[in-house]
Amino acid sequence: MINNFFEVLRAGINTTYQDKGRFHMQHLGVAPGGCMDLKSFSIANALVGNKPEDGVLEFAYQGPMLKLVKGKTKIVVTGNVIFQIIKKGEAKNGECNKSYDLGEGDQIDILATQKSAYGYLAVEGGFNVKPFCNSVSTLARAYIGPNNGEKIKIKDKIIIKRSSANDKNFKAKFLSKDKNIIRVLKGSQFNYFSKESQKNFFSKEYTITKLTDRMGMRLEGKVIKNIVSTNIRSEGITKGAIQVPADGQPIVLLSDHPTIGGYPKIANIISADYHLLAQKTPGEKIFFQNVELQEAEQLYKEHLNSISEIIKNIKE
Repeated sequence: MINNFFEVLRAGINTTYQDKGRFHMQHLGVAPGGCMDLKSFSIANALVGNKPEDGVLEFAYQGPMLKLVKGKTKIVVTGNVIFQIIKKGEAKNGECNKSYDLGEGDQIDILATQKSAYGYLAVEGGFNVKPFCNSVSTLARAYIGPNNGEKIKIKDKIIIKRSSANDKNFKAKFLSKDKNIIRVLKGSQFNYFSKESQKNFFSKEYTITKLTDRMGMRLEGKVIKNIVSTNIRSEGITKGAIQVPADGQPIVLLSDHPTIGGYPKIANIISADYHLLAQKTPGEKIFFQNVELQEAEQLYKEHLNSISEIIKNIKE
């Protein structure tokens, strides 16, 4: 029985249910998927009192416009996002990283992201969606996950688990990082590329192109010359792997990446910087910086600790 739900008045761009991902299935050809920005995702759930693994709505560039048809709920939008809350026909600008109460008939209109790609919408108690293999992440290319594995569409019903039980609203304060240096580990085929290209990779800028989605990000810059073979026997690949096809222009594999690939890999984005790259928009320029494994592991610990510290300091 549907007691509490939103109606989708506008679907937005690439709006899907996402959580941390669906792991341990790559051997079956299923990518982990999951949120593009772990920091924004985690803060969204924390601000409405959800579990860290609860699903949220992720959108790109423009979010959905939703009307709460039944129930009462608490919502939060995270990221760098412009949105409005509409009550009794009156629209007021919302503030990111701050929770709000919605009643029947109220609307939320997520207009656009600012200088970033992805934003998140969470509701108190979470969305009433059925997990597949312990995850509610939508893998749209494979039709896996909630909503029949599809993106959110206009007139869809977005069901929430329960009405809000908390009268308090909370806010998170923190400084967002926006840097153009992305740290990487050398890839398993790093030595397939000429010494000059290896040097150029770590010294020349690359531009984010429009050929970018949840699966991958094509870059444009100094051509990387392969001196061994432009193809390899297909092998398992991971999120953040930087492949170099025959044209010498890098492709960064993102959350919905294929599970195997046959292009040589020059490097891999470290986990601590993945969200920084994922939030980049077409036209932005980046540089790559090499780090060693021990440093990458330490940076990831610091990244997780910084998220925990933000959540710890959430206040009314």
